[in-house]
Amino acid sequence: MAACSGGSLNSIPSSAPATAIHAGAAGNVRAACGRVPTGYARCFALIRTDVTPLRGVQSKVAGYGPSNLDSAYNLPSNVGQGQTIGIVDAFDDPNAESDLAVYRANFSLPPCTTKNGCFLKVSQSGSTKKFPRPDPGWAGEISLDLDMASAICPECKIILVEASTNRLISLGKSVDRAVSLGANVVSNSYGGTGGGSSNSNYDHPGTVITASSGDSGYGYSSPCDYQTVVCIGGTSLRKGGGTRGWTESAWSGAGSGCPRLVAKPSWQTDKGCTHRSESDVSAVADPNTGVAFYDTYPSGGWGVVGGTSVASPIIASVFALAENASSQHYAAGIWAAGGSSSLNDITTGSNGTCPKKYPYICNAGPGYDGPTGWGTPNGLGAF
Repeated sequence: MAACSGGSLNSIPSSAPATAIHAGAAGNVRAACGRVPTGYARCFALIRTDVTPLRGVQSKVAGYGPSNLDSAYNLPSNVGQGQTIGIVDAFDDPNAESDLAVYRANFSLPPCTTKNGCFLKVSQSGSTKKFPRPDPGWAGEISLDLDMASAICPECKIILVEASTNRLISLGKSVDRAVSLGANVVSNSYGGTGGGSSNSNYDHPGTVITASSGDSGYGYSSPCDYQTVVCIGGTSLRKGGGTRGWTESAWSGAGSGCPRLVAKPSWQTDKGCTHRSESDVSAVADPNTGVAFYDTYPSGGWGVVGGTSVASPIIASVFALAENASSQHYAAGIWAAGGSSSLNDITTGSNGTCPKKYPYICNAGPGYDGPTGWGTPNGLGAF
């Protein structure tokens, strides 16, 4: 079983090509993280390989930037003061703060630094001095997550918690750390198997916890399958068309499922899946319609990235913009708003073949479906 590309699991070397495990990965895409054993998580960032990695502030970069995302999802950019977004990932990105500074400067976003109190980087134990070992794959994921939090809520503070390993138990403890440090929302752009039917690390009433649904098409992963987590699916997002000036369809790689180990929450109203249906809501994830990000560890620069790793921090940050995470009951508010004008209903696309008794878990259509949930944000009304 292969570990995260560019790193290892307890010194077990990575081997399998990462792109082979991702349904949504084309020939011009590589996965930041590869296969992992049961009980571990891989990050879900999918990085385009056909983009020249320029360094430093540029007049033009490939991929969607903050103004594109605000336009696509009808989001304000001047709210969120006093909100704190927690980002949980494994291992260390030594260039996290400096890369974040370049991204924000490039898009004329206010600085977010340790010095001005906007940015905090801590280890799983809470140390600001001693961090886990660096890992190139997870470093790319960290850069992506920080950039998306900045793109959607530039006025928010950010806490980056770096788990000691990519074991699900370490990542869960890091979620606890983020909440203890004051995060209003916490984003988790990773997943794995063997997480069980529930986990108290991901149950923090008053704090919204989001997680990526995965990039391998139909099939579920933890922690996205927990009742206490807002499970984030993925779309292909293209400029033009419709009343929005944007069109979206279900992305073929977006994870979805009906995990038999997890009971159906009382607030889920879909018929067919008798267990927890995932996902709940979605955002752009297709690397071929991906977002701009900046990552230089151990090399690189500007790139284009996709995966439901993009969607999770976007949705977490939309919750932060809404400034009412303390009143949310897991994904119940999203389900209550389902079918309303506050969400863009995604009605086309598929992520694979699932059992005949619940085809909507794989296929987008009017109303709720597995790959995109109730749709994508149209303003803050559903959050």
